[in-house]
Amino acid sequence: MAPQRNVGAGAEAERPECAGQYRLEARLGSGGMGVVHLARSTSGLRLAVKVVHAEFARDPEFRGRFRQEVAAARRVSGAFTAPVVDADPEAERPWMATLFIPGPTLSEHVRDDGPMPSARLRRLMAGLAEALRDIHRVGVVHRDLKPSNVLLAEDGPKVIDFGISRPKDSELRTETGKLIGTPPFMAPEQFRRPREVGPAADVFALGSVMVHAATGRGPFDSDSPYVVAYQVVHDEPDLTGVPQDLAPLVQRCLAKEPADRPTPDELMRELRSVAASYDTQAFVPAQRTREDGPGPRTGAGGTTGRTGRRRGRRMAAAGAAALGLAVLAALAPVQWSGGSGSTAGDGSARTVPTAFGGWSAGPVVKGGGVPQCSYAADRLLCAQPGVVFALSPTDGALVWRHPVPTRVTSGPPAVAAGLVQPDPDGGTRLAALAPASGREVWQRRLPPGTTVRHAGDTALLTHADGSVDGVDAATGAPKWRRTFPGGGPPVLTSFPGDPLAYAARTSADGSGTRVTAVDPRTGRVRWDARLDGALRPFGAHGGSVFLLSVGRVRGDAREVVRYTPAGGGTRRVTLPVALDDAQATVRGNVAYLLASGGALVAVDLDARKQLWRLETSVSRGSAPAADGARVYFSSADGRLLAVDADGGGLVGQTGARLGEDPSRVVAALPAPVVVGGRIYAAAPDGTVFALDARDPSAW
Repeated sequence: MAPQRNVGAGAEAERPECAGQYRLEARLGSGGMGVVHLARSTSGLRLAVKVVHAEFARDPEFRGRFRQEVAAARRVSGAFTAPVVDADPEAERPWMATLFIPGPTLSEHVRDDGPMPSARLRRLMAGLAEALRDIHRVGVVHRDLKPSNVLLAEDGPKVIDFGISRPKDSELRTETGKLIGTPPFMAPEQFRRPREVGPAADVFALGSVMVHAATGRGPFDSDSPYVVAYQVVHDEPDLTGVPQDLAPLVQRCLAKEPADRPTPDELMRELRSVAASYDTQAFVPAQRTREDGPGPRTGAGGTTGRTGRRRGRRMAAAGAAALGLAVLAALAPVQWSGGSGSTAGDGSARTVPTAFGGWSAGPVVKGGGVPQCSYAADRLLCAQPGVVFALSPTDGALVWRHPVPTRVTSGPPAVAAGLVQPDPDGGTRLAALAPASGREVWQRRLPPGTTVRHAGDTALLTHADGSVDGVDAATGAPKWRRTFPGGGPPVLTSFPGDPLAYAARTSADGSGTRVTAVDPRTGRVRWDARLDGALRPFGAHGGSVFLLSVGRVRGDAREVVRYTPAGGGTRRVTLPVALDDAQATVRGNVAYLLASGGALVAVDLDARKQLWRLETSVSRGSAPAADGARVYFSSADGRLLAVDADGGGLVGQTGARLGEDPSRVVAALPAPVVVGGRIYAAAPDGTVFALDARDPSAW
């Protein structure tokens, strides 16, 4: 069904031309509080933009609730929700934009296809439990989970529409005069103690949603919301038609007392025991084969591997999916193939296309996790537990491998004084290897608890007593020893192209950080500064050091700081929304930050402002890398993503590379490496791969 254009009477029949920078192309549908439009970003990405009705835009109380909705949606944006791309709750007509992909809501699916079979019900319940776990982890209670707010996307259910009351949906009101939830899916405490509603209310709603998915009706059905309210508080739910293996678990979700309901984590554990044949791939689209043809790119509306009837029904349901809020933000990964060849084995198997179409080298160590790689001496130097190896950057050929005694790899090998310096990761042996052959040139023993960083031609060894040794990276001979001012072991950092190393120590109360710049050749202090806040250095450029100011308790990034010692000046840019567990890089005077929840932002220190923010839906991605034109980062499922550095639009991504055990959690992802128009990255399946960085749209 084509999107509706200018449907309806009154003021809403004349849709606005734009919301912020986004031109509204078509009207998708209307809800009690606003109208949802189809729009496109500058890069062509399809968006669903919710614009508030004019009558509510004039209500200050509603504006406050809309601001809360935007904040909540941004906090929980990720794999199980609809990520927010942009919003302006202060506009004359407040609006919010999220990424758009067609998909029916659960209510549409049940209406068109009938109740779900038992196996799919289990998958739905597990997906919603996982979504609630992530929502609750960031301190958000949805309070309006219902079938029309569950989107059945290709990769699993998505929970949408956070925090908006819908007074036109029902005659029922709470003691404050505002509806909080939808009666058939509200928990008893939402009627009895609306000010005490917590995460358990969402679990109750999950139980009601599952009854609807299994039977086409709710557990407390009535034409009157007042009768529904009485039944929810006093009567037992009607579970007729719910499969026997799920009925006891649904019954527990619908317990009258919040403390008697299972948590989302308990639900997931129960579901694993209920169905040994649980299929976690039910919502994941089939991988493309070369015979399938090029197919749609990222954000395309079509669905591969489906009949025309199924495709048509999903497209028709897209409008209904948008009524609650903007729809699914997961971007269908594009399977990349650079040519013929295998990627399995000892690393020598690889794809070698003509010119530079990219290559993929199979794991050197099977089951060894994500390789940690760096580029130096015309080699791609990588580390996995127990081994360091070098690949040809041209075709991915394995040049050499060298065993190392470390069981854990926390970082890629460094190159100092022309030699490869494997990361000892708390081990007891420091060594240097010849980059051409991997032959060991020297080694030295380390005291237990020593941490090692490299800067220039020096290895910096920090000991438990707070002292630091400078070691000649060419020979392994000691050069100097010193203790830095402030007491305690310093955290030493260095950055490519910068001649200094930096020691940062934050005060116990988090009110200030002492940053000391050291010449790694001599150990002499170049400058020493006391700066406000808990700070973490993340980059250097043009004689300035860049730092993140983080919260003392949560560690969320709140400011980007640039300190220039030559003039003693400090410049701070406060982030509009704090970023949890942010990783950062700097290119020129622009900093790029990626939060653990997937928000990617660009901050211009010269202009003193945040340039853009993109919700990527990537949870716990790698540190970003930037080449001036684009920002790159990896996701935990092995995808490599590219974002336009100027406008913040997604311009390309690869397919996933999860490996044989998709349930395995990746502890740390290495940042991609950009060199000479090529980008190198590694994935959880152990592969290392290279792509043309100049054309991410072809990935």
